[in-house]
Amino acid sequence: MAYRKTERVEARLADNRQRILAAARELVSEGGWGEAQVSHVASAAGVATGSVYRYFPSKADLFVEVLSVVSQREVDVLEAIADNGDSPHQNLHVAISTFVARAMRNRRLAYALIAEPCEKEIDEARLVYRHAISKQIMRIVKEGQERGEFRADLDPSIAATVIVGGFMESLIGPLSPLNADFDASGPQGPEAVHALAGQIAEVCCAAVAR
Repeated sequence: MAYRKTERVEARLADNRQRILAAARELVSEGGWGEAQVSHVASAAGVATGSVYRYFPSKADLFVEVLSVVSQREVDVLEAIADNGDSPHQNLHVAISTFVARAMRNRRLAYALIAEPCEKEIDEARLVYRHAISKQIMRIVKEGQERGEFRADLDPSIAATVIVGGFMESLIGPLSPLNADFDASGPQGPEAVHALAGQIAEVCCAAVAR
C-alpha cells in the first residue's frame, strides 16, 4: 500500500516550510543574501540544516522563493492601484511613490531584491518580477494614452521599461547599506521618505506627460 501523508503530517511539513521561508526573509532583511546562509536559516527556523534541503533543493531555490513571495506582493499592490479607477496620471504617481515608500520601509531587504550582487538564479527571478512590475506600469501608461493624458507617440512597453528602470535606479542610493541618511539614527525621517517618493514619482510621470 502506498504511503499517504496524514493531514497532521501535511500541516507540520507546511509549517516547517513557512518557518524556513520566514527565517530566510528575516535574515536577508538583516544582512542581505550573504547573511542568509542555510545553516543560519535552519537555526533561526528551529530545524536541522539538512531539513532545509528537504523543502528546498538548494540555497538558490530558497532565496528565489523568498524573492518571489516578497516581489509578488509588490506586483499585487501595483495591480490594485492600476485597477482602482482613478485617472492614469494619478495612478502612475501613486504606483511609483507607493513602491518607493514600501521599499524604504525595509531598506536592507529591498536593496537585496533590487540591486545586491547575487547568484544567477536569483538574478533571473529578479528579471521575471521586474517584467511583471513593468506590465502593471504599462497598463497605466496605455490607459493614459487612450484618455489623452500621456503622450501618444510613445511605445507603452518602452515607456514602462524606462519608468521602472528609472525609479529602481533612483532607489539604489537611498537603499544602500552604506547610506546612513535614512537609518533610524540618521538625520532623515518619514518626511524625507515621503519627499523622496514624491520626487521620484514626479520625474517618472513627467517622462510620459503631454
